Amino acid sequence: MNKHTKIYIPGHRGMVGSSVWRTLEAKGYTNLVGKTSQELDLRDQASVNAFYSLENPDVVIDAAAKVGGILANKDFPYEFLMENMLIQNNLIDGAFKSGVDKFIFLGSSCIYPKFAPQPLKEEYLLTDSLETTNEWYALAKISGLKACESIRKQYGNDYVSLMPTNLFGCNDNFDQKTSHVIPAMIRKFHEAKENDHSPVTLWGSGTPMREFLFVDDLAEAVVYTLENKLDEHMYNVGSGKEVSVKELAKIIQKIIGHKGDVVWDNTKPDGTPRKLMDVSKMNSIGWKSSTDLEEGIEKTYNWFLENINNLKEVKF
Repeated sequence: MNKHTKIYIPGHRGMVGSSVWRTLEAKGYTNLVGKTSQELDLRDQASVNAFYSLENPDVVIDAAAKVGGILANKDFPYEFLMENMLIQNNLIDGAFKSGVDKFIFLGSSCIYPKFAPQPLKEEYLLTDSLETTNEWYALAKISGLKACESIRKQYGNDYVSLMPTNLFGCNDNFDQKTSHVIPAMIRKFHEAKENDHSPVTLWGSGTPMREFLFVDDLAEAVVYTLENKLDEHMYNVGSGKEVSVKELAKIIQKIIGHKGDVVWDNTKPDGTPRKLMDVSKMNSIGWKSSTDLEEGIEKTYNWFLENINNLKEVKF
């Protein structure tokens, strides 16, 4: 691998893809390729194959996906299953057939069973049933992971899957209907603060435990995977630290400066009761997260304030 290696980053405008792009540029990589969804529809196999024939990338870092929180997953199961499978299958199969030897597939911690032992080890995959609130997205990601594993097993290509924990950071989706928990809370607390510190209503009981990772730390893990040939096909990527949703709300409320009440709506689902990744395998080979939760949330909130007038709605 050298700094002129041609690297294609599907999803380069999203939170993960843009962070990977910035990190690679900062490390001196000069031959990065990205296409917007208007320029290249990743759901269209012929278009993806034509792109590969034209560009001939050396490496693909797959950061493209249809993502969303509990509400979006609940309301749009078919789109989360089918569109994610189309995107990743076209990218993986096209890369393989065009001779791309290194492919980094980015999955999600939701691939693990709902009641798997904690912390979640890579070998717990497919040992029990999934969390119903996001099983459609999880099934799509599992199929992508297995596609990469099968190519690696059958043909020896360096196809690696990284399974990040709950991500947040700059360029996140802050739409109230489709966002994940941290950006959703940031927007709710900010708007309540602006509205004379009005009460904030949050879903569930606040008792579930969650692990979070600042997106730039994931980008560092991607670069580490790019620059090294890893022994196995799948690695968890996380902070290895957990916090209750209620404690998370207190942290965000403090950072934003909201002084009003917080109301927990117990009629809404909690999701998985606990989800902590075992990141010992990734840590043992040389990568470890470096951004603590409060620092990451402060950076994310500052980005939100700088871009509040340009935030886009994410529709399904």
